[in-house]
Amino acid sequence: MKKIILLVVAVLSSVYSMAQTELAFPFQGGAPVMSTFFKDSLVVSNDIISKKATGTAVFKFTADEKGTIKRIVVYYADDYILTTPIIQALKKSNHKWIIPDHEKTHDFILPFSIGFNPPAVPTKALEKHVYDFYIHRKPILSTNQVPMDNATLLPTVVVNYDLGK
Repeated sequence: MKKIILLVVAVLSSVYSMAQTELAFPFQGGAPVMSTFFKDSLVVSNDIISKKATGTAVFKFTADEKGTIKRIVVYYADDYILTTPIIQALKKSNHKWIIPDHEKTHDFILPFSIGFNPPAVPTKALEKHVYDFYIHRKPILSTNQVPMDNATLLPTVVVNYDLGK
C-alpha cells in the first residue's frame, strides 16, 4: 500500500512540475545577429555627435506573429535626441522577431546604450561638451506603473560612435 501511494505521489508531482521550456532567441539569427543588426541600422545623428551625447534608453515594443512591430513605448531615455535613431532602427527590424507559440503578440524590452569612442587624449573642450550635455539633458521618465506582463528582457545593445573632426 505504501508503495502504491508513493508511486501515485511521484507521478502526480512529475505531472505538476513541468520543466521550463527553452525559448529560442526572439530575433532571427540570435543575439549576435541582433546586436550587429542594430549597430548597423542605428544611424547616429549629427545632433547627437555635435552634442557629444551619451546615455541609455529603454524601449518596450510589441511584435505580432509575423514579427511586425505594432507598438513602441519609451520607458526611459537619458535625453530625447537619443530616442529618434533608435525608433528608426526598431522600425527597420520588422519581420525579424519571433514570438512564442500560441501567442498573437508578445512584448519585448530592449535597452540601448549609446556613447562615443573616446580619443586617446581627451581635451578640456570635450570634457566641457560632455558636461554641458549632462547638465542640460532632459530625461524621459515613466511616472506611472510599468506593466511588464509577459515581456522578454533582451540583452543591451551597445552603440559607440566616432566623434569626427
